[in-house]
Amino acid sequence: MPSEVLIRPAPPPAEDPVWSGWDVLWIALVTMFSIVFFVFVTTYAAHRLFYPRLSLMEVAKFPLVTVAAQLFAYLVVLLFMISIVEGQHNRDFWQAIQWNWPRTPWIFLTGGVMLSLGLQGVAHFLPMPKELPIDRFFQTSAEAWALSIFGVTMAPLMEELFFRGFLYPVLARRLGLPIAIFLTSLGFGLIHAPQLGRAWGPVMVVFLVGVALTLTRAKTRSVASSMLVHIAYNATLSVLLYAGSDGFQHLEKLNQ
Repeated sequence: MPSEVLIRPAPPPAEDPVWSGWDVLWIALVTMFSIVFFVFVTTYAAHRLFYPRLSLMEVAKFPLVTVAAQLFAYLVVLLFMISIVEGQHNRDFWQAIQWNWPRTPWIFLTGGVMLSLGLQGVAHFLPMPKELPIDRFFQTSAEAWALSIFGVTMAPLMEELFFRGFLYPVLARRLGLPIAIFLTSLGFGLIHAPQLGRAWGPVMVVFLVGVALTLTRAKTRSVASSMLVHIAYNATLSVLLYAGSDGFQHLEKLNQ
């Protein structure tokens, strides 16, 4: 009798989301179009209601208009994400993206604080421009508060849902964990490049943040865990800026 050849089944992929890369691409496109649409809408509304004597282009540059537009756009994108998972694939949204709230959230919050402080030290060894486009969000106390609140609420939630919730598992299934972690982190860094003046020093810092966040997601299989690290990272930066400007009252100190 011919010897039997034992064929072992291929191991299951480390990540196996119900959505495809095309779904992720659609989410990215809806995000871009939503931001453009709501920038126009909020600019027009602010122009008509509060700044009728200014041009639309001047109003569009106001940081509060930008934050409001992004908030509305993110709400639309969140609904679109849910519709893909629950409407098209008939799965519970939070379970499908592996939200998985950790038992010890303080560990990830502490990790985010330590990551923020550690990368501030790394930044001292990198070329950092004295002025960045994001600095325009710190011209007034109201703008600083708006960006800080947005930066510890909607921004980390939506960025984690997209990068660590939707994009990373698709890349991991197709390309494997190391490449998926690198590409997810690279994309995370590149979307922040415009507000950082496309200077490689600060973009590199954000890329390293992305690596830490994606590693957290890969290790814990929990988007909630990476979001907690993200929130704590952003919150630490905001606290440092708050302290350095006397409670956002003397923002000129930030440029000294």
